[in-house]
Amino acid sequence: MRRRGSLKWDRYDPSVLPCWVAEMDFDMAEPVRRAVADLSAAGAFQYPLRGGRPPDRLVADAFAERMERRYGWPVDPDCTLVVTDLVQAIYAAVTAFTRKGEGVAVQLPAYPPFRAAVEDTGRHAVAWPADPGPGGYGWDLGRLSQDSRPAAKLLILCNPHNPTGRMLSRTELAALADHVVRNDLIVVADEIHADIVYDGRAHIPFASLGPEVARRTVTLHSATKSFGIPGLRCAVMHFGSRALLERFTAVLHPRLLGQSSIAGIEATLAAWRDGQEWFDAVLAHLQGMRDYVRAVLRAEMPEIGLHPPQATYLAWLDCSAMGLDRPAGEFFLHHAKVAFSAGETFDPQASQFIRMNFATSKPLIDEILDRMRQAMRSR
Repeated sequence: MRRRGSLKWDRYDPSVLPCWVAEMDFDMAEPVRRAVADLSAAGAFQYPLRGGRPPDRLVADAFAERMERRYGWPVDPDCTLVVTDLVQAIYAAVTAFTRKGEGVAVQLPAYPPFRAAVEDTGRHAVAWPADPGPGGYGWDLGRLSQDSRPAAKLLILCNPHNPTGRMLSRTELAALADHVVRNDLIVVADEIHADIVYDGRAHIPFASLGPEVARRTVTLHSATKSFGIPGLRCAVMHFGSRALLERFTAVLHPRLLGQSSIAGIEATLAAWRDGQEWFDAVLAHLQGMRDYVRAVLRAEMPEIGLHPPQATYLAWLDCSAMGLDRPAGEFFLHHAKVAFSAGETFDPQASQFIRMNFATSKPLIDEILDRMRQAMRSR
């Protein structure tokens, strides 16, 4: 892992085990590896063309095929932009659909770049905090509807949710859709973890809830999380109506978003079209690791709370009962030599939480849990 030169494994001292950034430790799917290797073998790194078409249009077509096949959601490939990075897409959408000083609603806890995109562009973050319940974390629409100055013009929706791993039910999504339409909100729906769902659940694209919802929704998607290829830089922004796309491009020309490399494009096509067998095996392993982490914490470290994630390979661990005098991420980094994502980066009020990435091998999970256990005992 260290020889790969990745952010996850090279950020910290070699004595530290990393389970922080949302990146999987597995070898890539063979169809993806072959697609990239074939490009190299052919020296095919000129300006690309595929069947007389720009290759990004093949990604748009493949995205439409995948959404129809997996979710029964018909989308228009011509309303799809292929971009290099979904963080870039978030910044672009906030810039295009709001003005400086206007409100952007963000679920808390939140993937840190969401809040950064709001604040860096001079907008105002309207917090929509989670409420823990018996079935996991949820977001009360009453709290989103509370009077806020400035009122939100746009909502960044992360579903499945990072970092809690919560999937919103159809009932919850329908209630949110009603709120969005009544309040004339634009929604940027980050659904990058849509494939990684457990226990027989099925993801529901927010824009699939009806034409009134679709025409105000930008859906963000990519093969990078499901297939472990974030460095290849290929993602999509799908606009639920032609008018929404035109509103976006009137502010930001697509050229300003750059173009994905041919390696990223070919890898994405191979993953979506030929990588399902690999992904099914990975998903089974991830569900096993989720259940294993949950069982060990319950039996041996009950001070650490966990609502088992319904999706993603991320666990949102509540260390409040440990009674620490410092942030939980700092404690485990220094005393266990394990690097988690610090809770306060997702919510300033969440310093006693950590986000754990369990997308790795069982021996590494065992070592991480052993180090946590020993640090807690020695304290």
